[in-house]
Amino acid sequence: MNKVSRIAIVVVICLLVGYVSGMVTRASIATWYPTLVKPSFNPPNWIFAPVWTSLYVMMGIAAGLVWNHIDSNKEMVVKALRFFALQLALNALWSYLFFGLHNPMLATIEVVLLWLMIFETYSQFAKINKTASYLMLPYLAWVSFASVLTASIWWLNR
Repeated sequence: MNKVSRIAIVVVICLLVGYVSGMVTRASIATWYPTLVKPSFNPPNWIFAPVWTSLYVMMGIAAGLVWNHIDSNKEMVVKALRFFALQLALNALWSYLFFGLHNPMLATIEVVLLWLMIFETYSQFAKINKTASYLMLPYLAWVSFASVLTASIWWLNR
């Protein structure tokens, strides 16, 4: 498989995860979410789709760049991609917990685990490809913000 194909495959996987998460989110955006008390720094709903799409593309490119090193350092690449897969699963789980189950408290706990797995993925990627690790930083920053937002929503609605 060539390098571009690997990157494209992971980008598509990330976008599919985002799409599935969006399916869980959509129903609650119109019904449950508007009933919540939100902090003053809560962004408008329209910002989430373009931000997440950009982040999923960057994540996919990052993982593809790491995957492209599979021939030179298989053990490190496999380990890094396992962390990537774990954080991607946690990413999807957050949407289910928050929007599917309407449980901001559980989503707050889970987003901390997500942040830790993203940081570990970033750290593993940095050992293999610096560009890949840099591509994970906007995601880490956004999830840092999302963590504060999730915790704030939980606190305001407990």
